[in-house]
Amino acid sequence: MLIELKEAVRLINEGRTLHIAADDSLLKQLPKGKWIGGTTPYFIGEEGGIFTRDLLYVNEIDYAEEINVRVYGKYNIFQLVEECYDNGLAILIMPYGSEVAAKYAKEAPDVEELLMHPTLGWISGFDLETAGEARVYDGTTGTSYTDRAVVMYLKLPEGRTAMINMINIFEDDKTDPVIHFRENDLSVENCTVNGQEVNFAEYIRKKGIDTRMPLVADYNGSYFNISVKSIENGRVSFYAPVFKNVDYRFAVRVDDYAAEFMRRIGEAGARNPVISCNCILNYQYGELDGKRIPPYTGPVTFGEVAYQLLNQTLVYCEIVG
Repeated sequence: MLIELKEAVRLINEGRTLHIAADDSLLKQLPKGKWIGGTTPYFIGEEGGIFTRDLLYVNEIDYAEEINVRVYGKYNIFQLVEECYDNGLAILIMPYGSEVAAKYAKEAPDVEELLMHPTLGWISGFDLETAGEARVYDGTTGTSYTDRAVVMYLKLPEGRTAMINMINIFEDDKTDPVIHFRENDLSVENCTVNGQEVNFAEYIRKKGIDTRMPLVADYNGSYFNISVKSIENGRVSFYAPVFKNVDYRFAVRVDDYAAEFMRRIGEAGARNPVISCNCILNYQYGELDGKRIPPYTGPVTFGEVAYQLLNQTLVYCEIVG
């Protein structure tokens, strides 16, 4: 729910357990308490998509028996699996552009223990028009960070389980050539296309590829997106890393992005997501400003985490049982 600062302060002072997203000007005014947070001025509220520096998006967590909050840096980020409850949920927030986010993005797919612990989260951001500095907050100490990850661990009651899902409107175009990369990286100069080495930026230019369409990898029928961030000086940068030895193709073109996104939301059939986050690229390309997408509300983010870092997805969690 989107609320004013005084209401958020009241909830914290009452001892509620909260997950909060807001502009940094509001987060830094909050008292210490049982909360974590990240910066963004973009949200999907009950009334629709909204840009605001005056309201905070607050998830009240009333379904956990116990919580624990930890902060990690790039050298120990994967210790997060050691703190997970046997039956729980980990909510992870990392600042956009930070080394800890880059480390997590590149190496999370190789950390098998992550798959045994439901982990959902997002990359905090800022106003795209004015830029700024992404931050995360450990509300238990009142400390903010630009280079750390904050995690809230939730212990769930016996018989209840966290189920993490995502909505992705993209599929790869099987008629397109296969693209391979040599390293796990967030930016590349060269790649191979059907085995032939090319400059990737030049390949995109010559093919006239619409970079609103991400690269897609097909993992046994589950599609994972890698969104193009920028093309400068012959290099292509991404919002999440590409991986070596993975088959990539560009996504099938979606002519009506907004309509396709709404159709996929309808198909997902979620009933009561307790937390969700939606990519800033979906917000922009899907024209979600002012549009409702029930039952999903939450922060609009610079990357989504469903075990690993994702792009151009909506990620959500339901508590079942």
